[in-house]
Amino acid sequence: MAPAIPEDVNDATLHYLDVIFRLTQRAEAANTTEIAARIGVTPSGASVMLKRLADRGLIALTPYRGATLTTKGRRIALRTIRRHRLLEAFLYSVMGFTWDEVDLHAHALETAINEAFEDRMDALMGHPTRCPHGHLIPSKDGVMPQVADVPLVEQKAGARGVVRLVDTDNSDWLRYIGELGLMPGAQVVIKEIAPYGGPITLIKDAQAISLGRNLAELMAIELI
Repeated sequence: MAPAIPEDVNDATLHYLDVIFRLTQRAEAANTTEIAARIGVTPSGASVMLKRLADRGLIALTPYRGATLTTKGRRIALRTIRRHRLLEAFLYSVMGFTWDEVDLHAHALETAINEAFEDRMDALMGHPTRCPHGHLIPSKDGVMPQVADVPLVEQKAGARGVVRLVDTDNSDWLRYIGELGLMPGAQVVIKEIAPYGGPITLIKDAQAISLGRNLAELMAIELI
């Protein structure tokens, strides 16, 4: 049986652990400014919370580098990430919410359901491996699926792939990316990459789509 989320871990703690986990998928440590921006608080406010998490043994803080999860913190993070992403998948595929709506509702529900409810959702959906945005769903024992995702912005013109991940919870950005038809599952060809951080032009269904670099950096594809 998977370890339960401790009763003394509140919503704010879970949110911080989730953000740190996601940021450290791309870098060795998550810096305070990035964490604050993702949470929606000031850097000074984030610093206070990070100190509390470190005092509880949930994260390690290294000067000039940032925060990393301890073994204990990672275990809790993976449990809440699994529940959150299963809820997002359920809200999207079963209840019909749009992909830009599910994050908010999943946050409201994740501390209100128990493990039996979580397991029933998982089974009902056929044990999904990704949420609607393409984030991986850990197994009950905290193992992430192995995938072949690569960052879109690191590929060259001419590369072909399937969109697998859009790494943001920003509802406006998700709505816009959805309107462009670039949700997970979309097949694209990279036509042109503008220099100096300019836009990336993609071809989808024989149509050219110009995507700002800030949005392109959120996306990962599986090369085909």
